[in-house]
Amino acid sequence: MNKNYIFFTRNTLPQPQAHLVQVANSANAAANLGYPTVLVCLQTGLKTLNPVKWSDPFRPQKLEKKLVKFYNLDDKLKVAPLPMFWPNDSLRGKLSYSHIVCQYYFPRYILPHTQIVQTRNWNFAKAAIRHGVPAIYEHNHHEDKQFEPEIVNNPLLLVAVTVVDTVRESMIQNGMPPEKVITLHSGFNQSFMLRYPEAAKEWRKKLMPDQRKQLVVYAGGLYRFKGVDLLIDVAKILPKIQFIFAGGDRSQVQFYKQLARQKNIKNVTFLGYILHDRLQSLLQAADVLAHPHCSGNAATFTSPLKLFEYMASGTPIVATEIISLMEFKSSGAIAGWCEPDNPAQFAQCLQQVLNNYPRKVEGYTDNLDFVSQFSWENRIDKIMSHVEEKMRPQK
Repeated sequence: MNKNYIFFTRNTLPQPQAHLVQVANSANAAANLGYPTVLVCLQTGLKTLNPVKWSDPFRPQKLEKKLVKFYNLDDKLKVAPLPMFWPNDSLRGKLSYSHIVCQYYFPRYILPHTQIVQTRNWNFAKAAIRHGVPAIYEHNHHEDKQFEPEIVNNPLLLVAVTVVDTVRESMIQNGMPPEKVITLHSGFNQSFMLRYPEAAKEWRKKLMPDQRKQLVVYAGGLYRFKGVDLLIDVAKILPKIQFIFAGGDRSQVQFYKQLARQKNIKNVTFLGYILHDRLQSLLQAADVLAHPHCSGNAATFTSPLKLFEYMASGTPIVATEIISLMEFKSSGAIAGWCEPDNPAQFAQCLQQVLNNYPRKVEGYTDNLDFVSQFSWENRIDKIMSHVEEKMRPQK
């Protein structure tokens, strides 16, 4: 019996959060590379009331259509939702979700089917190592918490992966052995490299009023630190251009709609979260893609997740000069750069790129070879290069 490559997230799926895009697409890439892969998540709600689920909780199954469309996944990946006995994780200690998964589900039901695990959940990584299973740990934010020496020095902790060098340094300061920490950017789903001319045409027809002929698209979280407020101010400076914001939950969308009304800005549209099977064509519909960001602590660890999706679309990009993006400045893959926290300069840069890079239905394809190195599959291959052959799942 082949054992599995387990990806674990302590969340229900699907949800519109960047770290869940990462784990779902990482698992999908591992499956596409031929590894027997299971994405393990949590399940709450009425489906958990079936007692059969409690007695046999680890049951890998085909992906539901909703999950496939949400993250644009393929049919080689399987998912195993673990039933939780109550609707939220407000309880702590021995009744918490983490305790149930790590102390009950893992040793009894998941362990016999597991060759290796990859997770952003430190408790799950520790549980795997303590039961003799090799672990790959992902860590993408600064934390003050010290890592346990008996875990980080255990040879079963194969590699700790982060997305930016500043986080790598903080991990080392918190006790992670330097030789175990690698920096790898997030990736992009290769479907973003396909062309969707008819769908892009429909987006432009739907989103642009007759009086506006150019479209700027932002796709990502609706947070101030990501430059959303800044981009709204840019829209006010450029009233003849239509600005589209794709992302955010319902409350965030309502907040920013209200903010735009208060500022009397009429050339902005908030679409909310767009499923990934429609996001590719939206990015290709744009004249320019906006990657704003504010200065501050978040700028030192922000992963350029959407940057690679942007690049793969072939649409010109305007980006902010922040630490996690600066290595791409010499690549030529980004059409325009400007300093953070400066709406006037961002507006000027946008206008310049719009003038110099007229929209092409086929996209600007010069950078596709460059961005292909950042596919999720390539990322998994790089991680696996740190794993001995005998520890890898058998293809």
